[in-house]
Amino acid sequence: MIMTRRIFVASSLAAPAVLTGATRSWAEVEKILASGNVKGKLSKDDLPTPSLLLDLDLFEANVQKMAAHAKARGRALRPHAKTHKCSELAKYLMSQGAVGACSAKISEAEALAAGGVTGLLVTGSLAGRHRIERGIALAAKRPETIFVVDNTQNAQDLNDAAAAAKQKINVAIDLLVGRRTGITPGEPALGLARAVMQMKNLKLAGIQAYSGFSAHVQGFEKRRATSTEWMGQAVATRWLFEKDGIPCPWLSGGSTGTYNIDSEIDGVTELQPGSYVFMDQGYGSIGSSTGTDKYSDFAHSLTVVASVYSKPSDDIAVVDAGLKAFATDSGGTPESVSHPGVPYAWAGDEHGRLDLKKAPRAINLGDRVEFTVTHCDPTVNLYDRIFCHRGGQVEKIWRINARGMSQ
Repeated sequence: MIMTRRIFVASSLAAPAVLTGATRSWAEVEKILASGNVKGKLSKDDLPTPSLLLDLDLFEANVQKMAAHAKARGRALRPHAKTHKCSELAKYLMSQGAVGACSAKISEAEALAAGGVTGLLVTGSLAGRHRIERGIALAAKRPETIFVVDNTQNAQDLNDAAAAAKQKINVAIDLLVGRRTGITPGEPALGLARAVMQMKNLKLAGIQAYSGFSAHVQGFEKRRATSTEWMGQAVATRWLFEKDGIPCPWLSGGSTGTYNIDSEIDGVTELQPGSYVFMDQGYGSIGSSTGTDKYSDFAHSLTVVASVYSKPSDDIAVVDAGLKAFATDSGGTPESVSHPGVPYAWAGDEHGRLDLKKAPRAINLGDRVEFTVTHCDPTVNLYDRIFCHRGGQVEKIWRINARGMSQ
């Protein structure tokens, strides 16, 4: 039988519409989102896609586990906000025992402070006139803020600016205990500390020693050996300061991958992990302290939900989440938690391709597909808000108010 255009149109009109997912109209959803009063009114299926989701049960369990670990070992906890870039989330962590928040850049710190976060440690140096000016302004609003220095000239410039503003600024010596910033531990760091002690408008708070690369060393014993070696240099530098008559009561470091290593090192007083609140695939293969290849100390609370909006064939579905929805720097691809075993492939800025050959169940147009992320920090930076849900029901929306603050 040859189907004419008239017959095709008639049959199409007669067929029932199949709309999956959302239970509310977009006008209703938009009104609720605009009000900010979302609890009990929206489910995950009502949200626009792609969206960034936070499972509150898993998130809260992650937070409680880290807080309990730090407390039991007598270590302060100052989680790194570069992971979430959200003042509301940082304040929640503080309500659970954190002493403040770390910030990668001055602009990030400004946004967090404007959102009510206190106890800030800016882990990137204030090199250059504009950064120094902004640091002085932030310290005037939040005097407890700590800045890092790894260069005598930079310390002098900061001291001069503080003197002109009639302020005293808290600084920490940033040690090179990895592959990023900092001054060499030992005598070079001691020389800088001595210089800082002579600067009347700087107050030496202690030492920052963040060995970021140690966090991703595969195999717990190798990771422990690596972090212990580098953090051992930081501790030795702390004792060198003390021996020289320079008080050094504070040494901050540690990461999600080394929290249970660095907290056992005598002389480390504070941990600054970040990813533990969300987790990502980058940590999945580093291995746990129990000897397994999989790192499962913390749960994947952060996901991205996408929608199927094209199905070129029975074996292929295309979702509305591509390079603009997921960070790509860590390699690998997002993994579906709603449809395990369905491979995702990059298909451009806006698209991801699903291979349905081994799908455990049918995936149709409009279906929601939820994914874990390869790297949480830069993925979060792609979004304006986090939809926080419990059991699939949205409870609150947290604005990512430090998004894009990379200056």
